[in-house]
Amino acid sequence: MKINQDQDLDYEVVKIANLGFVDPYGNEGLIVFKSDENKEFHMRAFSGEVSRHIASFMDGDHDTVPTIYKMLEDICEQNERVLVKVKIYDSGDALRANLYLTGKKDMVLRNYRASDAVALSVYYNIPILVRKTLLQDPIESFSK
Repeated sequence: MKINQDQDLDYEVVKIANLGFVDPYGNEGLIVFKSDENKEFHMRAFSGEVSRHIASFMDGDHDTVPTIYKMLEDICEQNERVLVKVKIYDSGDALRANLYLTGKKDMVLRNYRASDAVALSVYYNIPILVRKTLLQDPIESFSK
């Protein structure tokens, strides 16, 4: 698979429509992704710490980068590679992600935590792709 090939038909580009926490203590993060066709995917069951990192990256804070993300950035710089997209998919009961890097040679890092991949994609302002089978019509809220 080439990095610069046409988009995989099994995936849809999404944007973060909402970011927050499942619980009042901020222990579990929640992201609502939305596609151009208004399909949604709700990702949860990841640390509130990662949710806070994503929020700070969305606010433009690139000064307080967690060590593990900084390590990837340093490795990429040393090897003249750039992260260009992430793809999120389900693997059993867990969400996983592939990270696509390009440079002198294309490289795909497979089967990483989806929440960290999202944080990196927000940090680098690159596309997030979600497997289409995860996208659903939005849930209509109701009130009495």
